[in-house]
Amino acid sequence: MDALKQGADALFILLGGVMVLAMHAGFAFLELGTVRRKSQVNALVKILVDFSVSTVVYFAVGYGVAYGTHFFVGAEQLAAKNGYELVKFFFLLTFAAAIPAIVSGGIAERARFWPQLIATAVIVGLVYPFFEGIVWNQHLGVQAWLKGLTGSEFHDFAGSVVVHAVGGWIALPAVILLGARANRYRKDGGISAHPPSSIPFLALGAWILTVGWFGFNVMSAQTLDKISGLVAVNSLMAMAGGTLAALMAGKNDPGFVHNGPLAGLVAVCAGSDVMHPLGALVVGLVAGALFVRMFTLTQNRWKIDDVLGVWPLHGLCGTWGGIAAGLFGSQTLGGLGGVSLGAQLVGTLMGVAWALGGGVLVYGVLKATVGIRLSQEEEYNGADLSIHQISATPDREVNW
Repeated sequence: MDALKQGADALFILLGGVMVLAMHAGFAFLELGTVRRKSQVNALVKILVDFSVSTVVYFAVGYGVAYGTHFFVGAEQLAAKNGYELVKFFFLLTFAAAIPAIVSGGIAERARFWPQLIATAVIVGLVYPFFEGIVWNQHLGVQAWLKGLTGSEFHDFAGSVVVHAVGGWIALPAVILLGARANRYRKDGGISAHPPSSIPFLALGAWILTVGWFGFNVMSAQTLDKISGLVAVNSLMAMAGGTLAALMAGKNDPGFVHNGPLAGLVAVCAGSDVMHPLGALVVGLVAGALFVRMFTLTQNRWKIDDVLGVWPLHGLCGTWGGIAAGLFGSQTLGGLGGVSLGAQLVGTLMGVAWALGGGVLVYGVLKATVGIRLSQEEEYNGADLSIHQISATPDREVNW
C-alpha cells in the first residue's frame, strides 16, 4: 500500500507539472496575440528559452536556495520513492519559470534578448526562491515569527503572492527602466494605439492558461490524500467572477474579457483551499474590476507601457489575493479559518517589497552595464527581424 501511495503521489504531482507546463504555451500565445505582428516570433521564442534557462538554473541553484536540498547525488537515490522529489522539482519549477514569463509580457517588443536571459537566470536562481523558501519552507523563522505575532502563519496555498505578485512587482521596475515603446506616447501628450495583433491568439492563450490553472491550484496539494474539491470549485467561481467583472468594467472589450478570468484566478490562488465558493466569487469580481481599472490608469494616465498589463494582472491582483485570503478565509466570512488578516498583510507586503527591490537591482544593473533595450532601428524593424531574422508571416514565399 505504501508503494502504491508513493506511485500515486508521483503521478498526481507529475500531472500537475504537465498542466502548468502547458500554461507556458498560454503565456506565449497571450503575448503573441497582444503584441504587434513584428514581434510575434520573439514572443514565442522568449517563453520557450526562458523556460529552458529556468529549468537548468532552478535545478542547479534555485531549488536548493528554496528547499535546502540538491540533486548532485546518484541516480539510485534520485529514483527513491518513485522519484517523487524529482517530480516535485518539476512541478515547482513550472511555478518558478512563470516569473520570467510574467515579466516577458510587460517588456515585450523593445527588450534585448540576451540581457533578459541573464535576468531570468538571476531571478529564478536567487530572487524568487529566496522568498519561496521563506513562505513554503520555513526559512529564517519568518513564518514562526508571524504566527507568534498574529496567531497564524502567512497563508499562500498556490502562489497569489509567492508567484504572481512577485512576478508582477519584479516586472514593474523592468518596464519603467526600459521605457515605453517608440511613439507610444507622443510629445503633444497624445497616445498612439498599439492594438493587439490577433484577438484569436490572445483568446487561445487565455484559455490555455485558464485550463492549466486547475493544475496550478488543485495540485498544489502535492499529494493525493490532500486533494480538495473546494480548491477546484473556488478556482472556478473566481474565474467566472473575474470574467464578468472585466466584461462590465471593460465595456465588452475582448482583451479585458479574456484577461478577466486570469485576474480572478491570480487572486484566488492564496486562499483557494480555505474560502467559501461565494467568497471566491467576490474575490474574482474585485480582481477583474481591479485589473481593468489599473490597466487603464497605467497605460493612459501614468503612461507606463506595460504591454500585457502584467503589473495590474499579476502584481496587483496577486497582492489583493494575498490579503483576500485573510478576509474570506476567515470563519466570519464563511471560510475554514486558520488564517489571520494581520499575517496576510505583513506577508504580502514582504513579498511586494522583496520583488520590487529585486526588480530594481537586477534590471538596474543590467541597464547600467550591458543595456536592456533594442536600438531605435532594431525596434522600428521589429524584434522578429532584429533578433531572429525572420517574421511570423513572410511577405513572400520562396518557390523552388
